[in-house]
Order: sequence, then structure tokens, then C-alpha cells
Amino acid sequence: MICLFLSLITNAQEIVELYPGQVPNLKKTEKKETFNSGMFRGVSKPTLEVYLPEKEKASGAAVIIIPGGSYAVVVYQGEGISTAKQFAAKGIAAFVLKYRLPDDSIMQNKTIGPLQDAQQAIKQVRENAAKWGVDVNKVGIVGFSAGGHLASTAATHFQEALVENSNKTNLRPDFQVVVYPVISMQDSLTHRDSRNNLLGRNASRELIDRYSNELQVTDKTPPAYITHAADDKTVDVDNSIAYFESLRHHKVDVEMHIYPKGGHGFIFRQPDWMDPLLLWMKKNKWIQ
Repeated sequence: MICLFLSLITNAQEIVELYPGQVPNLKKTEKKETFNSGMFRGVSKPTLEVYLPEKEKASGAAVIIIPGGSYAVVVYQGEGISTAKQFAAKGIAAFVLKYRLPDDSIMQNKTIGPLQDAQQAIKQVRENAAKWGVDVNKVGIVGFSAGGHLASTAATHFQEALVENSNKTNLRPDFQVVVYPVISMQDSLTHRDSRNNLLGRNASRELIDRYSNELQVTDKTPPAYITHAADDKTVDVDNSIAYFESLRHHKVDVEMHIYPKGGHGFIFRQPDWMDPLLLWMKKNKWIQ
């Protein structure tokens, strides 16, 4: 009913269940999924909400949008739906991911649950590319705040499939966009609530390093667009700077825009934030 309600108020073309069968890594639970004030909590049924451009505007490019929320909520309306509509208006197919939030009460391993959903979203978009008018070589991922951590995790942990992938579908995004992202799990950089929610309060050094995505970059990591505000008091801009430096040193194409002011969530106060991103996409020939 929630999905039906959302589709009526947002004019999404389709809402699809992320997994055609059993959701992996799921425990039986009495916990209920809720939607309030534009945010999801307790997600147990991950979905993709589809926004397709008008056919005459379609570029073939697609983005999977991962809203933030400290891995505690999914800021679905503000960072998800609003952004999807902006992309679709520019000829880019947009898919809003409602992903499972790490929770020991609903997952056997909460640490991998969100990444499973991000990988499955990439798999779904590529396997249904013809249906949605998408070029399989132009599928990117866009993440905000903790969703930026998940997007950068998908961009740096794609070689190990955490979902059923007998078709050997490519799980590597073609490009990544991270917006005021949590990147690191290290004490000096991390957003503490995001780390605690994803990894637990007593995470091992191995786990902290594994999910510090500035440490996981290789020369196979996809090109990146990074944007942040220097005065962000919630997620330190040094997350973005550390990621930029790691990408640069691995010779991965990366562009970064740091605004002097704007704070966390600056997209809500700066409606033209997407203009340089679209120019970057044009220069890289993902859109015309």
C-alpha cells in the first residue's frame, strides 16, 4: 500500500521488487516497515522506483539513486524522488533504491545487507535494460551522505558478488556520483552514527578498514564525481578529499566540486547543484 501511495503522488512509471524471489540474508521478524515524513524505516522489502525520461529526450544513461539517512532511515522523498525527477527531465533514466537498513533483528549479517541491495539494483537495471531503454554501458550510481558510502562501496567492492548472479551480470557501476558522502569508517573521518549502524559499536579493525572506501580504491574503480560543502558539520569534507586523493593516485578519473558554504544536505538549498554534474556527464559522453 505504501508503494501504491507513493506511485500515485509521484507519477513513477513503475515500482519493482528488487528480488524476484526470496530476499537474501533476511531473518523472520515482526518488525514493520514504515514511511513517515518522506522517510522509510525498518525496510524489509527493498524496491526500485522507476522514473524514465520522455522517449525523445532519452540518452540511454541510467542512475541508481541511493538516499542517505545515517543507515538509520532512508531519506526517500527528498534525496530520492526529487533527484530522480531532475535526472529524468534531463533524459536520464532514474531508479530510486529503497534499501534495507542494517539491523541485526532482520538480517543474518547486517553489514552486507545494504551492499547486497545496491548490487542487486545494478543487476536489475542491466538485465532489464532493453525494457527501460537503458544502455548497459551507461549505468551509474548516485549516493547522498550515508547513501554516498553505500554508492562508493558498490563502486569499490563489485568484484565479489553478494547476490545470486549466475548470469555473470556486470556489477560494476560505469560511473559514481557521491554527494556530501560518508566515505571512511576510520575514527578520524567517519560519521559515527553511520559507522555504528552499519558495523556495530565494537567493529574490528579489519571491518573498519574494509568499509573505509578510500582504502579500497583500485585502478578498476569507476570514474567519480564528488561534491561537498566545506562547512559541513555533519560529515566532514575530508571524507570527500580523502576519496579524491585515493582515486587520483590510482589514476581513476575524478572531478570534485567543493562549495565554501552550504552545510550538510546543501542540495535542498542550492537547486543548481546538478548543473556541473550534468556537464561532467556530457564531457564523459554518458549523455549528449
